[in-house]
Amino acid sequence: MNLQALMARIDEMLGWIPTWFIGLSLIAGAILLALFVYRLAKWLLNRAFGTRIPLLSVFIERTAGPARLALCLAAVALVLPLAPLDDTIRVPLMRLFVVAFIALIGWISIRIVDMSAARYLQNFRDVTENFIARKHVTQVRVFKRVTDTIIVVITVSTALMTFDSVRQYGVSLFASAGAAGIIVGLAARPLLSNLIAGLQIAITQPIRIEDAVIIENEWGWVEDIAATYVVIWLWDWRRMVVPLSYFIEKPFQNWTRDTASLIGVIALHVDYRADVPRIRRWLEEAVKQSKLWDGAVVNLQVIDADQRTIELRALVSARNAPQSWDLRCEMREKLVAFIRDEMPEALPRERAILIPSADDADFLRPVARSEKTRASARS
Repeated sequence: MNLQALMARIDEMLGWIPTWFIGLSLIAGAILLALFVYRLAKWLLNRAFGTRIPLLSVFIERTAGPARLALCLAAVALVLPLAPLDDTIRVPLMRLFVVAFIALIGWISIRIVDMSAARYLQNFRDVTENFIARKHVTQVRVFKRVTDTIIVVITVSTALMTFDSVRQYGVSLFASAGAAGIIVGLAARPLLSNLIAGLQIAITQPIRIEDAVIIENEWGWVEDIAATYVVIWLWDWRRMVVPLSYFIEKPFQNWTRDTASLIGVIALHVDYRADVPRIRRWLEEAVKQSKLWDGAVVNLQVIDADQRTIELRALVSARNAPQSWDLRCEMREKLVAFIRDEMPEALPRERAILIPSADDADFLRPVARSEKTRASARS
């Protein structure tokens, strides 16, 4: 029996079965076969290379979902032409498989980027004092999120371009220089400017993760750098969300740009009779007893004088911004207590000289004579 006779015999035997059932059975069988092949391939790879290449096992686990879907789509695409389906069903299914395949490519690309970033950052876990680690963490996070955004945009655009109506609309839109193109360009400008600002921040490093900054008269830490914005964790636990372009276009204060250590300033107004060298010696001893002082800077200077008081400025250094704030508060409290208890003459006070006028002199003259008379009588 030749092949044509065999196929005819099979068609005659299966003639009573609905065509849609045969098509669905082929698709279901292809999916089950693809899942079996994936399990087998995963087991063989882990057994052969899992111990020698640990990164391969991590990659297999991270891409398990997209890989299974990719194999299922490939298997269905292979059996779909053999399925006895009508073109009204076959064409939409093929288009759906194409869109799903494009989405899988984007999904796998994002997984690879995330896995590569996580693998690279394993060597930079301590971001509290290590500036090199903070630099790499900031760069990797910004690049990863910008790359993820670009992958998503490209994936969605490619998937939409598979449809004829959308493709023609997109071609006409980009080819024309009319009002629609201008509106789209203006609408996309904030997104593009923030994406470009993110790349500039990753390269030039004006801010990093965990930097202490002052923005719009608010003090806080850089908690997160996203693709288009930065989250600032303020000192009172509020969150300020700032566009990335802000750090390129406007000035701000970065207290930990080159080093985490900071010099805190304490200003006091005291009387002219204050013993400044004694206060300076006491400050040096008090700072040495504080656990917040980093042992670098301690100084006291007279920086100003007006008609009533002199202004003292104390400088003390700490390891980071929070400790600098706490050290300033501690030393200010102790300085006030020391001056109040040990040197009360140094407290600020108002001075006035009373000069009696001519009327006051005439009023006081009889009082002075009566006092003189009483003194003579007693003598």
